[in-house]
Amino acid sequence: MAWQFERVAGPYQGPHGGVLRDGDGVIFSAIDAGLLLRFDPKTKAATEVRRYTNRVNGLGRGPNGELYGAQEGGRRLVEFTPDGRVMPVDALLDGAYHNQPSDLVVDRAHRIYFTDPRHAVIPFGPAIFPFLDHCSVLRLERNDRRAWVATRVTYDTVAPRAVLLAPDEKTLYVADGEPKEDQARELRAYPLRDDLTVDHPAVLHTFGADHRGPQRGIEGMCRDADGNIVAVAGWRRGGPGPLVYVFSPQGAVIASHPFPADMPNKCCFGGAGLDRLFVTTAGGELYCAT
Repeated sequence: MAWQFERVAGPYQGPHGGVLRDGDGVIFSAIDAGLLLRFDPKTKAATEVRRYTNRVNGLGRGPNGELYGAQEGGRRLVEFTPDGRVMPVDALLDGAYHNQPSDLVVDRAHRIYFTDPRHAVIPFGPAIFPFLDHCSVLRLERNDRRAWVATRVTYDTVAPRAVLLAPDEKTLYVADGEPKEDQARELRAYPLRDDLTVDHPAVLHTFGADHRGPQRGIEGMCRDADGNIVAVAGWRRGGPGPLVYVFSPQGAVIASHPFPADMPNKCCFGGAGLDRLFVTTAGGELYCAT
Protein backbone atom coordinates (compact mmCIF):
# COMPACT_ATOMS: atom_id res chain seq x y z
CA MET A 1 0.00 0.00 0.00
CA ALA A 2 1.35 3.43 -0.94
CA TRP A 3 2.12 5.73 1.95
CA GLN A 4 -0.01 8.85 2.27
CA PHE A 5 1.84 12.07 3.03
CA GLU A 6 0.50 15.13 4.82
CA ARG A 7 2.21 18.52 4.90
CA VAL A 8 2.65 19.36 8.58
CA ALA A 9 4.85 22.48 8.46
CA GLY A 10 5.88 25.19 6.02
CA PRO A 11 6.51 26.39 3.49
CA TYR A 12 9.35 28.46 4.91
CA GLN A 13 11.96 30.56 3.14
CA GLY A 14 14.14 28.44 0.86
CA PRO A 15 14.76 24.70 1.01
CA HIS A 16 14.58 22.49 4.06
CA GLY A 17 17.53 20.25 4.85
CA GLY A 18 18.14 17.76 7.61
CA VAL A 19 15.44 16.25 9.78
CA LEU A 20 16.15 14.32 12.96
CA ARG A 21 14.17 12.61 15.69
CA ASP A 22 13.85 14.66 18.89
CA GLY A 23 11.79 12.88 21.51
CA ASP A 24 8.30 12.38 20.08
CA GLY A 25 8.93 15.17 17.57
CA VAL A 26 11.55 16.07 14.99
CA ILE A 27 14.07 18.87 14.51
CA PHE A 28 14.54 20.14 10.97
CA SER A 29 16.60 22.83 9.29
CA ALA A 30 15.41 25.73 7.15
CA ILE A 31 18.58 26.31 5.17
CA ASP A 32 18.10 29.76 3.62
CA ALA A 33 16.27 31.11 6.66
CA GLY A 34 19.12 30.02 8.94
CA LEU A 35 16.81 28.28 11.39
CA LEU A 36 16.40 25.02 13.25
CA LEU A 37 12.77 24.25 14.02
CA ARG A 38 11.03 21.55 16.04
CA PHE A 39 7.75 19.96 15.01
CA ASP A 40 5.58 18.48 17.76
CA PRO A 41 3.09 15.89 16.44
CA LYS A 42 0.90 16.36 19.52
CA THR A 43 0.35 20.10 19.09
CA LYS A 44 1.02 20.07 15.31
CA ALA A 45 3.11 23.19 15.83
CA ALA A 46 6.61 24.02 14.56
CA THR A 47 8.62 26.20 16.93
CA GLU A 48 11.99 27.88 16.51
CA VAL A 49 14.91 26.14 18.20
CA ARG A 50 17.97 28.01 16.88
CA ARG A 51 18.64 31.09 14.75
CA TYR A 52 21.57 32.17 12.60
CA THR A 53 22.64 28.64 11.73
CA ASN A 54 24.49 29.78 8.57
CA ARG A 55 22.97 27.33 6.10
CA VAL A 56 22.96 24.12 8.09
CA ASN A 57 21.80 21.24 5.90
CA GLY A 58 22.13 17.69 7.26
CA LEU A 59 21.73 16.89 10.96
CA GLY A 60 23.04 14.02 13.09
CA ARG A 61 23.14 12.74 16.67
CA GLY A 62 26.22 11.65 18.56
CA PRO A 63 26.24 8.60 20.85
CA ASN A 64 25.56 10.80 23.89
CA GLY A 65 22.82 12.86 22.27
CA GLU A 66 25.06 15.54 20.75
CA LEU A 67 23.38 17.50 17.95
CA TYR A 68 25.58 18.11 14.90
CA GLY A 69 24.91 20.05 11.72
CA ALA A 70 26.54 20.19 8.29
CA GLN A 71 27.07 23.92 7.86
CA GLU A 72 27.34 24.80 4.19
CA GLY A 73 27.77 28.50 4.93
CA GLY A 74 30.75 27.97 7.22
CA ARG A 75 32.27 25.07 5.27
CA ARG A 76 32.42 23.02 8.45
CA LEU A 77 30.45 20.88 10.87
CA VAL A 78 29.05 22.43 14.04
CA GLU A 79 27.66 21.17 17.34
CA PHE A 80 24.56 22.79 18.85
CA THR A 81 25.12 22.54 22.59
CA PRO A 82 22.24 22.44 25.11
CA ASP A 83 23.30 25.82 26.57
CA GLY A 84 22.71 27.56 23.23
CA ARG A 85 26.24 27.70 21.83
CA VAL A 86 27.31 26.73 18.33
CA MET A 87 30.68 25.01 18.52
CA PRO A 88 32.85 24.40 15.44
CA VAL A 89 33.62 20.76 14.72
CA ASP A 90 36.22 21.03 12.02
CA ALA A 91 39.77 20.22 11.03
CA LEU A 92 41.92 20.85 8.00
CA LEU A 93 42.31 18.02 5.52
CA ASP A 94 46.03 17.80 4.73
CA GLY A 95 46.31 21.50 5.51
CA ALA A 96 43.35 22.57 3.36
CA TYR A 97 39.77 23.62 4.13
CA HIS A 98 37.15 21.21 2.88
CA ASN A 99 34.20 22.11 0.65
CA GLN A 100 30.54 22.44 1.71
CA PRO A 101 29.28 19.65 4.00
CA SER A 102 25.76 18.52 3.16
CA ASP A 103 24.99 15.39 5.20
CA LEU A 104 26.46 13.43 8.10
CA VAL A 105 26.17 10.33 10.23
CA VAL A 106 27.85 9.54 13.57
CA ASP A 107 28.96 6.05 14.58
CA ARG A 108 28.93 4.54 18.06
CA ALA A 109 32.60 5.48 18.60
CA HIS A 110 31.75 9.16 17.96
CA ARG A 111 33.37 9.31 14.53
CA ILE A 112 31.53 11.59 12.09
CA TYR A 113 31.25 10.66 8.42
CA PHE A 114 30.07 13.50 6.17
CA THR A 115 29.58 14.28 2.51
CA ASP A 116 31.63 17.18 1.17
CA PRO A 117 30.42 18.35 -2.25
CA ARG A 118 30.74 21.78 -3.84
CA HIS A 119 27.63 23.84 -4.56
CA ALA A 120 27.26 23.99 -8.33
CA VAL A 121 25.75 27.48 -8.59
CA ILE A 122 26.62 29.58 -5.55
CA PRO A 123 29.83 28.71 -3.67
CA PHE A 124 28.59 29.30 -0.14
CA GLY A 125 31.20 29.70 2.56
CA PRO A 126 34.47 31.57 2.94
CA ALA A 127 35.72 31.98 -0.64
CA ILE A 128 39.15 33.15 0.52
CA PHE A 129 40.07 29.50 1.07
CA PRO A 130 40.34 27.43 -2.13
CA PHE A 131 38.04 24.48 -2.52
CA LEU A 132 39.47 20.98 -2.65
CA ASP A 133 40.14 19.39 -6.01
CA HIS A 134 37.84 16.51 -5.08
CA CYS A 135 34.37 15.95 -3.59
CA SER A 136 34.55 13.08 -1.14
CA VAL A 137 33.15 11.54 2.00
CA LEU A 138 35.34 12.62 4.91
CA ARG A 139 35.59 11.46 8.51
CA LEU A 140 36.20 13.49 11.66
CA GLU A 141 37.42 11.84 14.86
CA ARG A 142 39.20 12.99 17.98
CA ASN A 143 42.86 12.22 18.57
CA ASP A 144 44.56 11.60 21.93
CA ARG A 145 44.52 15.34 22.61
CA ARG A 146 40.77 15.54 21.95
CA ALA A 147 41.35 17.59 18.80
CA TRP A 148 39.32 16.76 15.70
CA VAL A 149 41.26 15.15 12.84
CA ALA A 150 39.96 14.90 9.26
CA THR A 151 40.51 11.88 7.01
CA ARG A 152 39.44 11.31 3.42
CA VAL A 153 37.31 8.17 3.09
CA THR A 154 36.22 7.93 -0.57
CA TYR A 155 38.40 8.50 -3.63
CA ASP A 156 35.88 7.74 -6.38
CA THR A 157 32.94 10.04 -5.59
CA VAL A 158 32.16 13.12 -7.70
CA ALA A 159 29.35 14.79 -5.72
CA PRO A 160 28.32 12.84 -2.61
CA ARG A 161 24.87 13.91 -1.43
CA ALA A 162 23.87 11.60 1.44
CA VAL A 163 25.52 9.14 3.80
CA LEU A 164 24.29 6.35 6.08
CA LEU A 165 25.77 3.52 8.17
CA ALA A 166 24.47 -0.04 8.32
CA PRO A 167 23.21 -1.19 11.74
CA ASP A 168 26.45 -3.11 12.39
CA GLU A 169 28.50 -0.14 11.10
CA LYS A 170 30.42 -2.39 8.72
CA THR A 171 28.96 -0.79 5.57
CA LEU A 172 28.89 2.85 4.56
CA TYR A 173 26.09 3.77 2.17
CA VAL A 174 26.75 6.80 -0.05
CA ALA A 175 24.45 8.52 -2.53
CA ASP A 176 26.68 10.08 -5.18
CA GLY A 177 26.06 12.35 -8.15
CA GLU A 178 24.07 15.44 -9.08
CA PRO A 179 21.49 15.46 -11.91
CA LYS A 180 23.96 16.37 -14.64
CA GLU A 181 24.62 14.71 -17.97
CA ASP A 182 28.23 13.93 -17.05
CA GLN A 183 27.53 12.42 -13.62
CA ALA A 184 26.12 9.05 -12.61
CA ARG A 185 23.59 9.13 -9.80
CA GLU A 186 24.23 6.02 -7.74
CA LEU A 187 23.55 4.44 -4.37
CA ARG A 188 26.76 2.71 -3.30
CA ALA A 189 27.65 0.37 -0.45
CA TYR A 190 31.25 0.62 0.75
CA PRO A 191 32.50 -2.17 3.04
CA LEU A 192 34.34 -0.65 6.02
CA ARG A 193 37.57 -2.43 6.91
CA ASP A 194 38.84 -2.73 10.48
CA ASP A 195 41.20 0.21 9.89
CA LEU A 196 38.19 2.29 8.72
CA THR A 197 39.32 2.47 5.10
CA VAL A 198 36.75 1.39 2.54
CA ASP A 199 36.83 -1.47 0.07
CA HIS A 200 35.50 -1.30 -3.49
CA PRO A 201 31.83 -0.33 -3.42
CA ALA A 202 28.85 -2.27 -4.69
CA VAL A 203 26.53 -0.12 -6.80
CA LEU A 204 23.08 -0.88 -5.40
CA HIS A 205 21.00 1.41 -7.62
CA THR A 206 21.56 3.71 -10.59
CA PHE A 207 19.29 6.55 -11.71
CA GLY A 208 18.91 7.06 -15.44
CA ALA A 209 17.83 9.76 -17.88
CA ASP A 210 15.20 10.31 -20.56
CA HIS A 211 14.39 12.93 -23.21
CA ARG A 212 13.71 15.43 -20.42
CA GLY A 213 17.16 15.03 -18.95
CA PRO A 214 18.82 13.20 -16.05
CA GLN A 215 16.86 11.91 -13.10
CA ARG A 216 17.59 13.41 -9.70
CA GLY A 217 19.26 10.89 -7.41
CA ILE A 218 19.09 10.37 -3.67
CA GLU A 219 19.37 13.43 -1.42
CA GLY A 220 18.60 11.86 1.95
CA MET A 221 18.53 8.45 3.62
CA CYS A 222 17.60 6.79 6.88
CA ARG A 223 17.07 3.22 8.15
CA ASP A 224 13.80 1.56 9.02
CA ALA A 225 13.29 -0.86 11.89
CA ASP A 226 14.31 -3.81 9.68
CA GLY A 227 17.60 -2.25 8.61
CA ASN A 228 16.35 -1.34 5.14
CA ILE A 229 17.43 1.91 3.47
CA VAL A 230 14.68 4.50 3.10
CA ALA A 231 15.73 7.14 0.58
CA VAL A 232 14.17 10.25 -0.94
CA ALA A 233 14.93 11.14 -4.56
CA GLY A 234 13.52 12.41 -7.83
CA TRP A 235 11.90 15.52 -9.24
CA ARG A 236 9.17 16.49 -11.66
CA ARG A 237 11.59 17.42 -14.44
CA GLY A 238 12.33 13.83 -15.40
CA GLY A 239 12.05 10.16 -14.57
CA PRO A 240 9.23 8.79 -12.41
CA GLY A 241 8.99 11.97 -10.34
CA PRO A 242 9.55 12.51 -6.60
CA LEU A 243 9.64 9.20 -4.75
CA VAL A 244 10.40 7.62 -1.41
CA TYR A 245 12.29 4.37 -2.01
CA VAL A 246 12.76 1.41 0.32
CA PHE A 247 15.88 -0.60 -0.55
CA SER A 248 17.07 -3.81 1.04
CA PRO A 249 20.68 -3.69 2.30
CA GLN A 250 21.63 -5.53 -0.91
CA GLY A 251 19.92 -2.93 -3.11
CA ALA A 252 16.65 -4.64 -4.04
CA VAL A 253 13.79 -2.16 -4.40
CA ILE A 254 11.26 -3.34 -1.82
CA ALA A 255 8.84 -0.48 -2.38
CA SER A 256 8.54 2.97 -3.90
CA HIS A 257 6.02 5.57 -2.79
CA PRO A 258 5.01 8.64 -4.84
CA PHE A 259 5.75 11.85 -2.95
CA PRO A 260 3.37 14.82 -3.34
CA ALA A 261 5.94 17.64 -3.38
CA ASP A 262 8.84 18.28 -5.72
CA MET A 263 12.45 17.52 -4.76
CA PRO A 264 12.32 15.74 -1.37
CA ASN A 265 15.56 16.41 0.51
CA LYS A 266 16.05 14.53 3.79
CA CYS A 267 14.11 11.99 5.84
CA CYS A 268 13.91 10.32 9.24
CA PHE A 269 11.56 8.22 11.33
CA GLY A 270 9.97 9.88 14.33
CA GLY A 271 6.92 9.81 16.56
CA ALA A 272 6.46 7.94 19.81
CA GLY A 273 6.81 4.56 18.09
CA LEU A 274 9.38 5.63 15.47
CA ASP A 275 6.78 4.60 12.91
CA ARG A 276 6.17 7.91 11.12
CA LEU A 277 8.40 9.01 8.26
CA PHE A 278 9.17 12.73 8.09
CA VAL A 279 10.47 14.27 4.85
CA THR A 280 11.76 17.77 4.11
CA THR A 281 11.61 19.37 0.66
CA ALA A 282 13.41 21.91 -1.50
CA GLY A 283 10.21 23.99 -1.33
CA GLY A 284 10.61 24.59 2.41
CA GLU A 285 8.06 22.07 3.64
CA LEU A 286 7.91 19.23 6.16
CA TYR A 287 5.77 16.21 5.34
CA CYS A 288 4.77 13.21 7.42
CA ALA A 289 3.64 9.79 6.22
CA THR A 290 0.24 8.96 7.69
